[in-house]
Amino acid sequence: MAYRRMSMRKTKDVLRLKHEAGLSHRMIARALGIANSTVSDVSTRMRMAGLSWEQARELADAELERRLYRDPFERPADPREPDWPQVRFELSRKHVTLQLLWQEYRAAHPDGYGYSWFCERFRAWQGRIDVVMRQEHAYGEKLFVDWAGDTIPVVDASTGEMRPAYLFVAVLGASDYLYAEASLAQDTAAFLSAHCRAFEHLGGVPELVVCDNLKTGVRRPDRYEPDLHAPYADLAAHYGVAVLPARVRRPRDKAKVEAGVLVVCRQVLAPLRNRTFFSLAELNEAIAALVEAINARPFKKLPGSRDEVFRGHEAGALRPLPGERYLYRTRKEARVHIDYHVELDGHFYSVPYGLVREKVDLLFDERTVEVLFKGERVALHPRSRARGRATTTSAHMPEKHRRHAEWTPERIAKWAGRTGAATAALTKAIMESRPHPELGFRSCLGILRLADRYGPGRLEAACARALSSGARSYRSVRSILERGLDATPLTPAPTHIAPAHDNVRGPGYYA
Repeated sequence: MAYRRMSMRKTKDVLRLKHEAGLSHRMIARALGIANSTVSDVSTRMRMAGLSWEQARELADAELERRLYRDPFERPADPREPDWPQVRFELSRKHVTLQLLWQEYRAAHPDGYGYSWFCERFRAWQGRIDVVMRQEHAYGEKLFVDWAGDTIPVVDASTGEMRPAYLFVAVLGASDYLYAEASLAQDTAAFLSAHCRAFEHLGGVPELVVCDNLKTGVRRPDRYEPDLHAPYADLAAHYGVAVLPARVRRPRDKAKVEAGVLVVCRQVLAPLRNRTFFSLAELNEAIAALVEAINARPFKKLPGSRDEVFRGHEAGALRPLPGERYLYRTRKEARVHIDYHVELDGHFYSVPYGLVREKVDLLFDERTVEVLFKGERVALHPRSRARGRATTTSAHMPEKHRRHAEWTPERIAKWAGRTGAATAALTKAIMESRPHPELGFRSCLGILRLADRYGPGRLEAACARALSSGARSYRSVRSILERGLDATPLTPAPTHIAPAHDNVRGPGYYA
């Protein structure tokens, strides 16, 4: 098949305006006086050739022309007979029509067949291939998704309980490349997670995701403006794809995935019907091996296989994945308590204290809890399962609370150690004597502030006296200083001497 080519100078102008100037295809076409489809064709060829603009700019014209315009398929033996698989390949590209392909064919073969014959022969050839292959889709344009109706059991090894596993199936429109995985639920979390893993398996994302009107994805079906559930819309926005639900009772809208589900049921579920699986991971490993074999199996009436067409053409047409996987998060409304915390599953998370008594939205998953006020994030915390406890950010606290919260047993002990060993020992003894160390903070802080009035030396002596007498309070230390007892030398405790008497056994008796 011959191609209508521009000069390489103009081809490089197209690439320069697209990648350096960032112009749209329409603006480039207007600037260079060429058709929009020509600009799209050059961009597609460059992507299929695996070239970046930096690489293309450095190539000689002859080498760039060879890389961009080499034929994807071998030419037929009869030069007058069109290469029908190649015609179908060209029709998978945007804006390409049979009229254009016939014109290119006649340009290469002036004595070739007429347009009517060309169209009739192509339709006849197309009618001989499988119904799945007769649908025309551009590379990288659509991914069809659905749940298979049949299930496969998974046995809990510890209890023996059997649970049904549901099969998620995704099919690329142009290459028919299949992806399938099993899940123990068909809820929103499982549905969206399956999308994420499908995109990652494909190594990119399509322009459109075509789904059925299932309740986990579509809130309100409509022929013209279907309404998606918020999590599904969030996933689409995260990956930069558009979701196109099929029309109600229009199975042809999703014939690709209907046929893909049939293939998976016959060539995956049926061969596994007599096997027993004790985990979802084990089941998915078996499914992946069988799906890989399906993708590698040659087409019956077309050259290549699903895998070859995908890797050779469609994989390069997919959009790149974002830096992070989409994480499904549950949304819940909450009211900020008077202590500027919100509650989730028995745990409390702080928000800025100015939002006390306001309504906020919680967006949470297994890892994080995000707090939104009027659509704006005001707090982000790691998820905690500790019931009755709190996760508090100091910046959310009022100034007085923040100063109080800065005191810890370690900080008090360090400050007391600057006065002396007796002061440090007394503060430690006070905190250990309370049910919780924080209950002794006020006593310790009061003792340490006595150094401002009486000096560190007298305070150290007073603390030593308090320790010797068993006192464990701020009032005792203050009384010692007020009465000047800190200047009185400590009297060592008398040693008791047992009288010598025959009736006194003494400690040696019990040895």
